[in-house]
Amino acid sequence: MSSPDRAGFEEFVAARRGALLRTAYLLTGGHEDAEDLVQVALVKVVPHWHRISDRPEPYVRRVLARESVSRWRRRRWREVGAAEPPEVAAPAHDLAEREMLRRALLSLAPRQRAVVVLRYYEDLTERQTAETLGISVGTVKSQARDGLARLRTLVPDQRGDRADTLRP
Repeated sequence: MSSPDRAGFEEFVAARRGALLRTAYLLTGGHEDAEDLVQVALVKVVPHWHRISDRPEPYVRRVLARESVSRWRRRRWREVGAAEPPEVAAPAHDLAEREMLRRALLSLAPRQRAVVVLRYYEDLTERQTAETLGISVGTVKSQARDGLARLRTLVPDQRGDRADTLRP
């Protein structure tokens, strides 16, 4: 990587690391997994940086979402869930709501979760979400509809579009 490319990549990582970690957290459900996912995605982006440096965010989101689904497929049979999630510092009134939404989000299938996170947390359009995931707009619509319906049944007293409460 040339010096200007390296500087641009480092600036992007410094500026967007927090946002990438939040998205990865919603995709994986854990802080450590989110950090690993971001690291893997950034490693995969480096060889393509010269080509995407003018607009890297959509490409990095695509890598995050696809790698999240791939990791889930590889690891799903080996993972053992914890009875209780680790404590997160948050106001008491927000903690229960966030945890309920986080658990509901984690109950979605990986692609459904990726669609819901990209559409309602990252605020991408249907077309941007479809491009990011490499699926059709119709698939985005159906996955979003089904994902939100499931979230509404799991958390019936919440609106399905309250993505701001999903932040770690």
